[in-house]
Amino acid sequence: MATGRHVVRDGVEDVRKVARGWRWGRRPLVPRSAEPWVEPVEQTVFGTDWARRRPGRVAREVAQKAGLEPVFRSQVRTRVEGVDILSRTEGPVIFVANHASHLDTPLILLSLPDEWRRRTAVAAAADYFFDTWWRAVGSALLFNTFPIDRRGGAMSATPGEVLADGWSLVVFPEGTRSQDGWTGRFRLGAAYLACEHGVPVVPIAHRGTFAAMPRGQNWPSPGRRQLTIRFGEPLRPEPGESPRTFAPKIRDAVATLLDEESTTWWEARRRSAAGSIPDPSGPDVATWRRVWAQTASPEANGSRRAAWRR
Repeated sequence: MATGRHVVRDGVEDVRKVARGWRWGRRPLVPRSAEPWVEPVEQTVFGTDWARRRPGRVAREVAQKAGLEPVFRSQVRTRVEGVDILSRTEGPVIFVANHASHLDTPLILLSLPDEWRRRTAVAAAADYFFDTWWRAVGSALLFNTFPIDRRGGAMSATPGEVLADGWSLVVFPEGTRSQDGWTGRFRLGAAYLACEHGVPVVPIAHRGTFAAMPRGQNWPSPGRRQLTIRFGEPLRPEPGESPRTFAPKIRDAVATLLDEESTTWWEARRRSAAGSIPDPSGPDVATWRRVWAQTASPEANGSRRAAWRR
């Protein structure tokens, strides 16, 4: 009996040795550390030029008006302020907004006048919206997105090229959705584009999207939550101004609009002139308190329950 156990044990050990040395799939005989270095082939990100040509624009108009807008309006209520500034502004411009939810993009696009919406593209993260062909096609068709900031790839189109073609851009300088609904650090990309291409920046501040559909939730909470969006006066960099000095001005403009939403236009302007704008990144308190503060809809009687339990 002991001999039988030894036979089985030795047999198992032999199988393990063979498995370790076998060329499973395309496993090379030469160790990876000994292989010569070969420059990786550069992959080009999914192209989106087709979405900005006439057939793509026509298809998007139908998709937005017949599909996106009715669904969006059935799930949330919106209040738009300050959009009249676009009537005295010449495009293209860079729309810069805080980023708290996947509802932000449709809220911005559907709040724009039709003539602006039809000529506005959205800068989207390549590693999220363009990681699969179906997500890339869907976002490019419905929201006119184009990929940015992909690691190790070549851009099919750059923001500068899109601006040069006469398209306005929607840019979220935080780079990703907020974890708790408060505004994060603004990166320099939007400021750089404005300084480099001489394009004005239109600040946007919105509230309620985090309460309606926070990060990790794939559909708006029931009850048609209230969303608000405010457009601010265009900002233009001074001649020779650097992105590092212009970027804080953009963030202060968004912060002032957020302050205006929670107080009044006059009070927000007084604080802005005095340099005492409330920090849009929120109070330095426990995470649960920060999340709790953002789960109320802008309306006075907004319910916290649906967003809080997510």
